[in-house]
Order: sequence, then C-alpha cells, then structure tokens
Amino acid sequence: MSTLIEKHIVSLLAEKDDKAISLLYDNYGDTLFGVAYKVVRDEDLAQDVLQESFIKIWKKADSYDASKAKLFTWLFRITRNTAIDKLRSVNNKSDKEVQIDVSDVYNLGVNGIMPDFIDVQDNLEKIEPKYQIVLEALFFQGMTQQEASEELDIPLGTVKSRLKIGLRELGKIYGTTMTILLLIILLP
Repeated sequence: MSTLIEKHIVSLLAEKDDKAISLLYDNYGDTLFGVAYKVVRDEDLAQDVLQESFIKIWKKADSYDASKAKLFTWLFRITRNTAIDKLRSVNNKSDKEVQIDVSDVYNLGVNGIMPDFIDVQDNLEKIEPKYQIVLEALFFQGMTQQEASEELDIPLGTVKSRLKIGLRELGKIYGTTMTILLLIILLP
C-alpha cells in the first residue's frame, strides 16, 4: 500500500468524503474480509462483519490518529473487534434458542468457541506485565513481531520468547484445549 494513497484516504476520511469508503474497500476490502473470516469462519457472517466495520470506520474516522497507529492497524483492530463481537452475538443467540430435537439450523460453525474464552484481553492482567505488553502489541494492536520489537524497543528474539511464554501462561488460565483455540483465533 502506497503511503500516498494511505494519506489520501486519511484526508478523505477526515473530510467525510464518500470517496474514502470506496478507496478503503478497493485497497483493504479483501484483506479485512480475510480478517473477519478468520474469526467467524463463515462467509456470510464475514460479509456482515465487513459491512459493519466500514460503518464503524466511517463513524469513527475523526478518532484515527496516525501518530498512534498505521491506517491498516487501525482498520484491522476495528474489523477484528467487530468480528469478535459478532461471534459473541451469534454464540449468545444460539445459546438462547430453543431447539427441538437435534438441529443444525443455528449451527454457524462457532460452537467450539465459548464467549467466556474470548475475554483474553481481560485475562492478560493475570500474567506478568512484560508478557502482557508483547501480547497486546501483537494481538490487540495488530503489530507484527518486527513492529512490536521496534515500538517496544525490545530485541526481536525477546519478543518471540515473551510471546511463547505469554501464550503458555494464558494456556495455564484456559487449559490445553483453549490454548490451541487461542492460537487459531489470535495468530494473524
């Protein structure tokens, strides 16, 4: 993605120019759909998430701060959080549905992930801060390991080690099965 195009999109968003959404969709739509799909594992739900994400992006355009995050990182976070919210919503709905006999009507392929386990960010407080910081940078701020290394001023090897140990510590909180699910959900 060209920095020039990115700056143009940011300025259009700031001006609330409709062209911004078209440019965002053309330049980021497929990638953001992939982010949504990786979380919800359903094409229709991922399309819904993408649409909801673009609405949120439009409404929150004035909150974007280029000094805090790259445009893609900001878009990624909004889309990923929207997907997690959608997943929770679907899980809550399917838990409340009255099912007669066994039916696949409401089975959207997300039954293995319970909402209790999507509160990973809350449980980060239970592990040492040095692991929290790395996990937050990688999973909730959308940084690559290299970006986290530079941003946190930590050697790349240390970032990798803290990631591994941090995931192991979360695994102690959630259990072995959940550790595997965390890796599937969280790793970009």
